[in-house]
Order: sequence, then structure tokens, then C-alpha cells
Amino acid sequence: MSQTKQVKQLDRVIIRFAGDSGDGMQLTGDRFTQESAVFGNDLVTLPNFPAEIRAPQGTLPGVSSFQVHFADHDILTAGDRPDVLVAMNPAALKANLGDLPKGAAIIVDTHDFTKRNLDKAGYDVNPLDLLGDANDPLGEFQVHAVDLTGMTVEAVKEFGLSRKDAARAKNMFALGLLSWMYGRPTEPTTKFLESKFKKSPDILGANLAAFKAGWNFGETTETFVVRYEIKPATLPAGAYRNITGNLALSYGLIAAGVRSGLPVFLGSYPITPASDILHELSKHKAFGITTLQAEDEIAGIGAAIGASFAGSLGVTTTSGPGIALKSEAIGLAVMTELPLLVIDVQRGGPSTGLPTKTEQADLMQAMYGRNGEAPVPIVAPQSPGDCFAAAVEAARIAITYRTPVMLLSDGYLANGSEPWRIPDVDDLPAIDPDFATGPNHASAKSEGGEPDEFWPYQRDAETLARPWAIPGTAGLEHRIGGLEKGDGHGNISYDPANHDFMVRTRQAKVEAIAKSLPPLEVEDPSGEAKVLVIGWGSTYGPIGAACRRVRRAGYHVAQTHLRHLNPFPRDLGEILRRYDKVLVPEMNLGQLSKLLRAEYLVDAVGYNHVYGLPLKAAELAEAIGQLVGQAEGIDVELGQHGLNPPADHEEAPLS
Repeated sequence: MSQTKQVKQLDRVIIRFAGDSGDGMQLTGDRFTQESAVFGNDLVTLPNFPAEIRAPQGTLPGVSSFQVHFADHDILTAGDRPDVLVAMNPAALKANLGDLPKGAAIIVDTHDFTKRNLDKAGYDVNPLDLLGDANDPLGEFQVHAVDLTGMTVEAVKEFGLSRKDAARAKNMFALGLLSWMYGRPTEPTTKFLESKFKKSPDILGANLAAFKAGWNFGETTETFVVRYEIKPATLPAGAYRNITGNLALSYGLIAAGVRSGLPVFLGSYPITPASDILHELSKHKAFGITTLQAEDEIAGIGAAIGASFAGSLGVTTTSGPGIALKSEAIGLAVMTELPLLVIDVQRGGPSTGLPTKTEQADLMQAMYGRNGEAPVPIVAPQSPGDCFAAAVEAARIAITYRTPVMLLSDGYLANGSEPWRIPDVDDLPAIDPDFATGPNHASAKSEGGEPDEFWPYQRDAETLARPWAIPGTAGLEHRIGGLEKGDGHGNISYDPANHDFMVRTRQAKVEAIAKSLPPLEVEDPSGEAKVLVIGWGSTYGPIGAACRRVRRAGYHVAQTHLRHLNPFPRDLGEILRRYDKVLVPEMNLGQLSKLLRAEYLVDAVGYNHVYGLPLKAAELAEAIGQLVGQAEGIDVELGQHGLNPPADHEEAPLS
């Protein structure tokens, strides 16, 4: 008979599952997220795992974690500091302890707290042996020491698995326990397990038994006397699904193909964290998608350029190291003026860097990382769901202006997830390829001045785009290539004045894109702000959350966010001039700051982290408050909305 449990209402919770990289923490977090999405909470997730295929077991570098922030209201980030940590071993406890606020709950699996594992994690003494002592290192937290592994092995013994295989189901026991604690629906996980393990009845039975045992343990034990309830969020009406950035981007590419009427060709070489786009698009041949897993990065983009020449929407996906290899071919697409989407899912660098960690340090590479004057439009999504709209927008620009377009996502967006309202396809913008259908230039031999020749570099007066002619169309025979083209006729030209003119024309074509961009949205609720916070890409969530904190504390701050980084929106300069101070938070050492300073002569102040992790909203709020104080000549105290950071964490300086 279960005891009466107290039910406590919360408006939001941040939970982090952490364990060895073989403990299934990503799967556990993903299943909890799906349960929360079905329940109707707003949510944002942050997966975090080592790059090695099998990182050293039981060590701090080998810890894998998954953080989910879910709420009954609109939220913007995966959260700064977890309210609950589920730690599967000593290394998981030690690696994550510094992120916990005072009073956080820790659920720790006691089974792996052996001397060997404690030594690997750098513990001289088992911290669980000191619980309740005067020198308890975990005294500031609510610690629940539970033998998750032992109870899991006991719960699944009827299935005859080895002890090692039985213990692997402990992640499902933990998921069942947390699902009970936070009132998550269990049907989605049950259906998932039945689908995943339908060919392995014993494994299926063990996982289901462990999941149910975790739920029942929460219901019957005296260890947990409180359940928590987070009501569904009120979101705009529509059909929603939980979506990751890579999946949303894939769907955006499919939608771009549908709305343009073009077949989509992806030429790609697998690379973390972009490979999921290749995997997903390969499933959608019914939508006219062709995927080629090329032998290397250069072959991938070369094939994509060839597909664009032939009348398809060419796409190539990669990360920063792949962009370096593709740079000459991107220059070829600039010279040939063909539509091409170059998707860079950024990761920590340089070189191989941090393949599974996030960063946004490829902006200068996207802007200038080619030989010669080779301007390329740059588009950046701001959230996982926004990757869909950003892909459609990048395709619109590429097709309309006949240019390669760089789309800068990042690892946080790619692997993180949020609820996404599924759009009506008919509401998406139509994209007209406007293929050339006949001659466009009248030669000296023309009768009556009627066009009798096809000039591949004759330009549209509004967009400066050249005509796109599908090879094999009668009367539109032409040649293109990497050598400089003569204006209009497109023959090879070494004329100095022509080269200068063509360089300037290609630049003017990219600048003309700004005329098609909507006005920037500036969030300045009071209209009295003297400080503007401007960002791009995945910093949208932390910046928005930080500005909310500052406003809740009673101060004024404005926020705007850039989707288009080249060209900048036409009203950006006027917006920047409205404010006394401009703060630019970035996960790099100040790349957008440099561009804004150069373009608008504005004294942009950088707030820069390159930790391989998203910016923390509370720390950013303190930096914003500091700048508000300087701008208004007042002392700013954010109080409960600020942060007392852990002692071993140094706040990023303003630069």
C-alpha cells in the first residue's frame, strides 16, 4: 500500500541526467523530453557528451549529460543551473556539482561508488559516507542516495540477462523514477521501447520492467515524499511537435524544394554535428530529394554545384573544418553565380577542436574565408525550431539572387530541441526559380532588335541576378567556369576594368538582398532603454532570458537579434544609433562586434565565452546590469534575478 504523497506545484524545473558515456543518458533525457512534450510543457534541451566513440569509463572527461528545462510558460533556454541532478557514478557527480545551486536535489546511484571509481573521479573519500556529518561536502544539497543499479538488476532478473546486461537498464529505472516525480505520461516511453526492442523480447521486457520499477519505487518508497506538478504551457493554437535543430533544418530544405518546385540535391560528407541532416534527407526521396554521401568534403560540394548548374537546388552540409576544405568551391559558386546552400553546423575549434561542443566562431570564416572578393550572404537561425524558417529563407535568397548562401547553425541548435508549431505549407513563401526560357540579347544581326542570343551574365535590374538556364535547353547554350567573366556575354575576360566592374557587381548583388529584408524587430517594452543587446544565432535564448531578468528587476534594456549577417538589414545602423551602449554577447572572441564596429563605427562592447557551452542567462544578466548602470549613472542590483556564481567559475569579462 502506497503512502500519501504531497503534491507541490512548480512553474518550471531544470533536470540534468549525467553518467558514463555508456550509461544511456542521452536516451534517458530524450525520452523524458518526449514525455514532457506530449504533456504540453514548453521545453528546451541541452545534450552534452564526449567526442570519443568510447570515452575513458568512469572518468570526468567520459561524463555524458542531458539537461532538460520544462515549464508551464514560455522559456528560452535549457537553464543555467539544474534543480535536479541524476548522477550515475562518482565522475558524474563531481563533474556537475559545481553547476548546482544551493538546495538542489541530487539523486545518486550508490552502486558504482567503489574505491576504483572514486579514485578515477579524484575523490579521496566517498562523499556519500559523509552525508549528515559536520564536514559533509554535499551538505548544501538534498541528496537521495539510491542503489539504482541493484534495484534494476533485481527488477529484471526474470528475463535471464547477464548482470552486465541487466544493469544497463538502470537508465530506464531512473527515467521511471523521474517520470513519477514530475507526473510525466508513461505511454510514449512504453511505445518507444516496444518499437525499439520488438525483435529482442528479453531486452524489451527488461527495459519495461526497469521503467515500471522506477515508477513504483517513487510511488512506494519513503525516500521521496513529494511529487511535483508542472502544468502544460499556454502556447499559440496549432499542431506542435518536439523538434531538434537538425531535423527542423532538414524539413526546411524539403519545404524549400516544394515551394520552389525544384528537386533538392544534397552532396555531403559526414561530420559532427551536421551528419543528422544527411541521414534525415536520405529518407525523403518521395519529395524529390537526392542525397550523395561523397568520399570527401570537396566532392560533396562539387556535386552540389553540378546539381545547381543542372537546375536543382544544390545543398552541402558540414561543420567548420569542412568549410575550410570547401572554400575554393564556394568561390566557384560565387563566380558562376549559381544557387547553392552551404550549411555550417558550427562546433568548437580550431582544427578538430571540440566536435560535440557548441561554438559560433565561424562567422568571419563565412564572411571572408575565400580567396579574392567573394561575397556570400549569411543567414543564422536563433532556435532549434527556427532552423526550419532559416533554411527556407536561405533557399529564397540563393534561388532569387543566384548565389551561394551560408547558413550558420551550431551544435546547441542542432542537438537541442523545443516545441515547434507545424506550419501550413501554403503559408510558406513561394520561391520562383524563374528559369531562362529564350534568348535575352539582341545581336548586331538581330532583325528588328529582337533577342537572338543568350547572354548568361545579363542581369535582372532589381536583383542583379543573372539568368539561370538549364543545360540542354535549345538556344540557351552557354559556358560558365571559375575564370573571370565578361560583363553580360560571359566569355572569359582579363580586362582590368571589366574585372573591377564584375567584382563590384557581385558585391552589389549581395547588398541588394537587404532591400528584400523586413525591418528589424526591437524589443524595448518601456521605450526608455539606453542599452541595446544585439546577438545572432543560438545566443537568442540566453540574451532574451537575461533581458527578462533585468526588466523583472526594474531596469530598462532593449534587445534585437540578427538573422541576416550579410548583408545587414537596412535599418540596423539607425537602430544602433538610438542607444548609448551596445552589448554583443557571442560564443567567440568578438566576431560580430568587429563587423558592427567596422560597418557602423559603433562602440560595441563584447561579452564573450568560448566554453563549448551556451551562454548562461543569469551571468549575462549581470553583465547587462553593469552596462545599464554605466549608461544611466545608477547602481544596478538585480537581487534574486542575478546570480551568485560557483566559486570556481570566473565570469566572462566585458571586452
